[in-house]
Amino acid sequence: MISALKQPPATSIAIVDLTRSSSPSFRRRIPLPSLPASISPSLLRSSSLVSLKPLCASSSLKGLGFGSRDDRLEFRCEAYEAERSENVAEEPPSVTAQKVKIGIYFATWWALNVVFNIYNKKVLNAFPYPWLTSTLSLACGSLLMLISWASRIAEAPKIDFDFWKALFPVAVAHTIGHVAATVSMSKVAVSFTHIIKSGEPAFSVLVSRFLLGETFPVPVYLSLLPIIGGCALAAVTELNFNMTGFMGAMISNLAFVFRNIFSKRGMKGKSVGGMNYYACLSMMSLLILTPFAIAIEGPQMWAAGWHSAISQIGPQFIWWVAAQSVFYHLYNQVSYMSLDEISPLTFSIGNTMKRISVIVSSIIIFHTPVQPINALGAAIAVFGTFLYSQAKQ
Repeated sequence: MISALKQPPATSIAIVDLTRSSSPSFRRRIPLPSLPASISPSLLRSSSLVSLKPLCASSSLKGLGFGSRDDRLEFRCEAYEAERSENVAEEPPSVTAQKVKIGIYFATWWALNVVFNIYNKKVLNAFPYPWLTSTLSLACGSLLMLISWASRIAEAPKIDFDFWKALFPVAVAHTIGHVAATVSMSKVAVSFTHIIKSGEPAFSVLVSRFLLGETFPVPVYLSLLPIIGGCALAAVTELNFNMTGFMGAMISNLAFVFRNIFSKRGMKGKSVGGMNYYACLSMMSLLILTPFAIAIEGPQMWAAGWHSAISQIGPQFIWWVAAQSVFYHLYNQVSYMSLDEISPLTFSIGNTMKRISVIVSSIIIFHTPVQPINALGAAIAVFGTFLYSQAKQ
């Protein structure tokens, strides 16, 4: 059965019976009502849904001259599309808006991270007390979120004791990783710290394999070779190498791996958004870190260092401290918020690109001397991180 659909000026369906080759063909044209004058053909062509499939008609025929003379013709015609309509419209506005939103998240995340690293390094150059600097970063973020909740700018999370209990090991690992990274940046260049921190995937695979018994595909293990090799090459060719700075970055990698593990296991089923989750994490980390900062550095050292920094830099040093504290919280908050919108793979790729932007910008701003072999090691390590993110999907 074949049908043809033709639109204005008149609409009709032509039906031809080809089921019986020995009988005369049966053809009947059924007129359909014309389209209203208010609907123009151009409007149909601009419709978001356009059917590109033929309209078919099926029939049921009985008594087409092969029975008695009393037999009557029974004809039943049903129209249907051969296949469903194809959506040839452009992407829905919601999809486009979501992509724009993710792009804004990424750009904001990278920009805030670059600004934080610049001000953090400036503060540490003039005030080499990483324990207090780390404490101020967490304190500033905690204060900002408490004000946001009190003023109802942000909705306070509904959490209970079980949430804080599950969050505690995550906060311990986060505190260690945060302090270790700050100690590293107080001793070596920002670019070197981030080159070493690009080796975090290697720690993740090794810890998961030997402590948790997880297995990975062969490409994942192979992707670790350029990561480890690139970090090693960058370390041995670093002009201003410092063992404390190197170990700080390595400890930070290990701590953040455990933070992710504890977060996946302990926080499963806890419905807290990324922004509020990081706020609670900052508050608990602040409570953990403060007594250790007082015991290791202490108010006397802080007072002497602060007076020295103010005398050398001037009042703008206070702005540096405030800026590094605020931007630390903001970049972490945006990164946790972006996790609510994107997949872990996309986040991992974004984190790799963020590290590249930090390394390049810090080298330019602080005029860090870089040998070609050192730059090659950094490029290999970062590229290995990208390969890891692809192999892990």
